[in-house]
Amino acid sequence: MALYREFETQEEIDAQYDVEAAVPDFTIYADLFVGESAKAREQMDCLLDVRFGPTVDETLDIFPAEDPNAPILVFVHGGYWRMLSSKEFSFTALAPVMRGYTVVVTNYSLCPKVTVDEITRQSRAALAWLYTTDTKFNGDRDRIFASGHSAGGQQTAQLLGTDWENEYGLPHDIIKGGISISGLFDLRPLRYSFVQPKLLLNHDTIERQSPIFHLPNSAAPLLLSVGGDEPNEFRRQSRDYCDAWTGAGLAAEYFEQPGKNHFTALDGFLDPDSPLFTKMDAFMRAL
Repeated sequence: MALYREFETQEEIDAQYDVEAAVPDFTIYADLFVGESAKAREQMDCLLDVRFGPTVDETLDIFPAEDPNAPILVFVHGGYWRMLSSKEFSFTALAPVMRGYTVVVTNYSLCPKVTVDEITRQSRAALAWLYTTDTKFNGDRDRIFASGHSAGGQQTAQLLGTDWENEYGLPHDIIKGGISISGLFDLRPLRYSFVQPKLLLNHDTIERQSPIFHLPNSAAPLLLSVGGDEPNEFRRQSRDYCDAWTGAGLAAEYFEQPGKNHFTALDGFLDPDSPLFTKMDAFMRAL
């Protein structure tokens, strides 16, 4: 009997979802992210560890553009909800700030300290804080875009599906557009994978936290990107979610990056002229 789709064993699921094992040497990318992020914090104006919520992990890092009315690009990091922090992803501010965006990299608590439900709550709290805060930094709260990678791509979809008006008392359209890179939209296979001991997923959590099961009636446009060399399941998940989004009458676009794996799918944030950021920039400026 299959555990998920055609996959009958954990080994088959891990072969698709263990992205570190899918590349020859993950440390190359980890070192790149850490090194470039350290340079970003050293060389760019930034406000670090700004508290947006009551717990110690609810912080964000702001990299302001020069324009007081710059659009704001929020980035939610990946790590399968169980590892990493905002600090390894400071580099995602490099290309956007060069192109006039203020970048906000969010931090959140990790599993198993908290559940995926709580991580989503924290991401939503960060967006609500950005829209309502009196903290002074260059950025236009009426032009907020949400983005994220891997687990952060799932969080991006959850943010776009939030009922901001009824749950937070905020305008329904506080997010003008979403960008999900290598996202996960159906969490069912992860219950049978190597990350389950940390995530502790159950049926109810999977149902609540799989964006594919909760398509909104209305939402901002969504850009989905994935590396052409990523495992088939990551590419399928993004394609399927794009199809579901457009099938629900919502605006979405799928953008595959040839030759990119799960980690190099992010390196476009290092270069404002990269295919990824050129696509992102055009997408946001059109909204």
